[in-house]
Amino acid sequence: MKAIIVGSIGLDTIETPFGIQKDILGGSAIHAALAASFFHRVGIIGVVGQDFTKEHFEFLESRQIDVSGIHRAVGETFKWSGFYEYDMNQAHTRETHLNVLGSFEGQVPESYRDAEFVFLANVDPDVQLTVLSKMRRPKFIASDTMNFWIGHKQEALWKVLQKVDFVLMNDAEIRELTKEASLPLAAKKLFSRGVANVIIKKGEHGALYFSPNDHFSAPSFPQDGLKDPTGAGDSFAGGFMGYLAYTGDLTPGNIRRAIIIGSVMASFNVEDFGCGRMRRLREDEIYRRFEDFRRFSEFEQIEPLVTTS
Repeated sequence: MKAIIVGSIGLDTIETPFGIQKDILGGSAIHAALAASFFHRVGIIGVVGQDFTKEHFEFLESRQIDVSGIHRAVGETFKWSGFYEYDMNQAHTRETHLNVLGSFEGQVPESYRDAEFVFLANVDPDVQLTVLSKMRRPKFIASDTMNFWIGHKQEALWKVLQKVDFVLMNDAEIRELTKEASLPLAAKKLFSRGVANVIIKKGEHGALYFSPNDHFSAPSFPQDGLKDPTGAGDSFAGGFMGYLAYTGDLTPGNIRRAIIIGSVMASFNVEDFGCGRMRRLREDEIYRRFEDFRRFSEFEQIEPLVTTS
């Protein structure tokens, strides 16, 4: 297995101004793996309960996702319930039940341990560290997190961030972690603590990439079909990782293309509840939307300005 994703697998109940869906397939590993699967076969490491249906497994396998790393435990699958108001950048949690996720230790199948591309999606940083310790020679590692881990397991989180090639966070998370209002200053603070590269996800406002010597701003798609933003950040990360695994190219120019691919996949994810849009997404739609991103981001040089005295 060349690419693997570790993260949560859940059953979500989501309400937005456009409707409500109960106990639908979700979780960071699911959204990321589905987006990645359009570019490269990927394996999932996660845990589910006895209520996780055969149909869910069949759907994942139909997307060429390897499910041998999904551990089935006694109990119920992780469940999250939340809602969005018209500010769809802000999720409001009603209930969170960790269930079997609360005791998950990060079991890694032997067939996964030589993976070259590893994405540590949002999950307990101790689990992320356990998975990393079992990998042999990964070529590229990226990680995500959330405000809960920043508040409750920051020491373990810093250990993760210092071991990976790319850190992905949203703007609120990086501000909370670094106590910096300015995103460029927040990125610099991460670099001072040993972080290699950072991508800051800004929802409907695009994404920012910072390295110690570079900066790139990716636009968002002018979305008129927004229904549910749950999992958009995970879809971004999955598209980013899947494209890099597909190309095997880690040059700066291809990193930028991968970031746009991430934005493309996130823009599709929000068009339906849960995994609904990914179920019917086609490769030609991905290509056309990438071209849309390229077209509306392109502009010509201006002539040198000549001032008059």
